[in-house]
Amino acid sequence: MRSVRMRILAGLFVLAAVGVGAWQLVPSKNDGGTISVGTTDAVTSLDPAGAYDAGSWALFSNVFQSLLTFAPGGTAPVPDAAKSCSFTSGDLTTYRCRLRSGLTFPSGRTMTAEDVKYSFDRILRIKSPVGPAPLLETLRSVDADGMTVTFHLSSPDATFPFKVATGAGSIVDRTAYPAGKLRTGDGVDGTGPYTLTSYTKDKAAVLAPNRHYQGAVKGGADRPVELRYYGDPDALDTAWKDKRIEVATRQLPPRVLADLNPSDPTQRVFEADGSETRNLYFNTRAGKPLHNPKVRQAMAWLIDRERLAATVYDGTVDPLYSLIPAGLTGHTASFFDDYPKQDPEKARQLLTEAGVTLPVRFTYGYAEGRGAGAQEAAEIKRELEASGLFKVTVQGYEWTDFQKRWASGKLDAYAVGWVADFPDPDTFGAALVGTGSAMNTGYSSRTVDRLITDSQRYADRGEADRDFRAVQQTVAQDVPVLPLWQAKEYVVTTEDVGGGQYLSDGTGVFRLWSLTGI
Repeated sequence: MRSVRMRILAGLFVLAAVGVGAWQLVPSKNDGGTISVGTTDAVTSLDPAGAYDAGSWALFSNVFQSLLTFAPGGTAPVPDAAKSCSFTSGDLTTYRCRLRSGLTFPSGRTMTAEDVKYSFDRILRIKSPVGPAPLLETLRSVDADGMTVTFHLSSPDATFPFKVATGAGSIVDRTAYPAGKLRTGDGVDGTGPYTLTSYTKDKAAVLAPNRHYQGAVKGGADRPVELRYYGDPDALDTAWKDKRIEVATRQLPPRVLADLNPSDPTQRVFEADGSETRNLYFNTRAGKPLHNPKVRQAMAWLIDRERLAATVYDGTVDPLYSLIPAGLTGHTASFFDDYPKQDPEKARQLLTEAGVTLPVRFTYGYAEGRGAGAQEAAEIKRELEASGLFKVTVQGYEWTDFQKRWASGKLDAYAVGWVADFPDPDTFGAALVGTGSAMNTGYSSRTVDRLITDSQRYADRGEADRDFRAVQQTVAQDVPVLPLWQAKEYVVTTEDVGGGQYLSDGTGVFRLWSLTGI
């Protein structure tokens, strides 16, 4: 198995000091023109309480502020809307932040700690099935006093500052967002580096620099940006080739990525190993065809990740044998250790022990227009059915419909990509395999839950390594998810756009303000 190591993009510099108030990425000549950025990521909702996906959070990174954020390539949160933040108790159960003064919403109203409290409270109150509430499972209550906000946690959680720095920490104007339901319409009221001037679902988001912004980005945003959303990788590739966009990211077709030429003078190509993973998730609920763990173990003996990466993705992804990707604390090869090669006979033996009727029949869902989902589904179907042990019905769905179907337990199996919320292995723990996880597999393990809780007690994240390794050993035996691959980061820009190397770096922040004219 080839080992992947995360690396910082070429030319990237890191501000290591926690508490530094701002950073400047690269100088800009700023000719004032709008930079067009193309992506296949979709936006589920413009309301932070109703979205927990890469496309939505990429937009949130630019139009909202959280109390904290991540400097480029950084691994520790730094203040953004906050002036300072820290744990006030040695047991890591009380976290307090002091807001910057003078932050104003588009209405002109000054942000206070009440807005922060309101933003977190409504996420937990609304508890959208496709929202970020699962990320805030340790948050018991929030207090607000003037410009100070205090978070009370139900258990020690050293990762809570990381969660505050994500899209789940987006601060909204409490006078513009209803307390008990999601906001409708195409408006956004945030204090990020950009304001959203227009939005057409599945088409485009037009962003203008927010001249009232104050926060971690020195000088704020400099250039207007138009995010253009494409229905599939081929459509994105066509737009790039027709010169209708100046930046292409997430995701050009694998065949195109494999042929990118960094020496081409007409474009700039940035490639780096990343922490995005893709897993096959199973509905483990009683009465479902994949409820028995022996059935899922049998599937683990049949999937050929090497072939999947080489044929469907043209070698632009790496086979993954672990819940936690390579490069993060706790990464192991647990699935390789337990299922080192394809073995139909071992799979048949497990199914015989399970006492199920052969072939095992189940439905497999995927999101249409997002990467090579259709080709991947066809290959997985082929590999499982070649043994004669499974019969797979494959069905593609529009992205929002797909999310609702897995959230309501209507699919037996489904493949979903997972972009790290923050640079810590905890983002691959509770959210994916903890009880009540965002992936809604129905899986619940006291052992896994205990290990995840134990891992959150360590302020020194390296000390959590043993807990994360044990989580992965248990998951490899129970198989509520089956890791498939780990992705690389690709950004392509025209020769006259700079800053593409800073756009996305695995910290969960999508820095449109890094793009400049040169």
